[in-house]
Amino acid sequence: MLQDLYYALKPIVPRRLQIEARRKYVNWQMSRNGYRWPIDPEAGKRPEGWPGWPDGKRFALVLTHDVARAIGQGRCHELMQLEKSMGFRSAFNFVAEDYPADMMLRRLFVDEGFEIGLHGVKHGGNIFKSEKIFRDEAKRINRYLKEWNCAGFRAPRMYHDLEKAHYLDIEYDASTFDTDPFEPQPDGMRTIFPFFVQNGSAESGYVELPYTLPQDFTLFVLMGHRNIGLWKEKLRWIAEKGGMALLITHPDYMRFNGRKPGFDEYPAAYYWEFLEHIKTTYEGQYWNALPRDVARFRRAVDAPVERRPEPKIHASCSPVPSMSATIGSCAAPRPLPSEATRSM
Repeated sequence: MLQDLYYALKPIVPRRLQIEARRKYVNWQMSRNGYRWPIDPEAGKRPEGWPGWPDGKRFALVLTHDVARAIGQGRCHELMQLEKSMGFRSAFNFVAEDYPADMMLRRLFVDEGFEIGLHGVKHGGNIFKSEKIFRDEAKRINRYLKEWNCAGFRAPRMYHDLEKAHYLDIEYDASTFDTDPFEPQPDGMRTIFPFFVQNGSAESGYVELPYTLPQDFTLFVLMGHRNIGLWKEKLRWIAEKGGMALLITHPDYMRFNGRKPGFDEYPAAYYWEFLEHIKTTYEGQYWNALPRDVARFRRAVDAPVERRPEPKIHASCSPVPSMSATIGSCAAPRPLPSEATRSM
């Protein structure tokens, strides 16, 4: 399949050609029928018994940043200062071993009220591809989650397996989306609300936080948008539905201080403009929460058991297991399965 071929050849293909290939793929996907992007009307349905957000806020705003490369880590401080100056807080998700992770930077962010998350041990491959790959990777992921004191995880390239994720020591996972046909595993969760993923028959599990706004890389680099109109449109719809506006941006692709963006970058001014739009248009209406706070809020919600509709499944990916959302006390994740006792 096209996605498999692309990722198999990616390590030997020049960056510019990678971007051109992705652009053609996105254009091809946009031309196909059946996709609901950037808005899937089904995703706006409120969960049964949903009580609303804290303090009567109209919607939740969750800002997250995935730091895929060393160049992105080098731009994180500027990004943090931009958000801090405007009164926002966010989560920065770092890759553990692809570049020298800056421990002092992480400590600074935590001291300033930001959150640190783990974006994989390495930014490549599908950790859920086989039981052996996942079993080995999960041990390393759990080690870094503990060392970095992370509450949440986001898998590289947004690969996800909601059943296997129970073996990670997490309060939340953020590796899914409401709708995004351009991802390697394009099965959307079809909801703009956080939901609880139950661990077997026990009242334990983790909270899933799907991203609900188009990714910056898709919008500005692959599609070539030169304004934030699509972000504004989707945010307006999420606010109307009372959902969670969760955004992923990448400092790797942001160009600061008015410098001319490269072929795979965009002006950081776009992000500043979006934050300014949120402040002025929705003043007093949103709860700017860290991912861990949304997860803890969702767990504390005293709502009846709900069942999420089956996500849209595409031929290019494996089905996601059915999910039920319920509330229960936190419990330790299950031990990693052995090949002899469990098949995935």
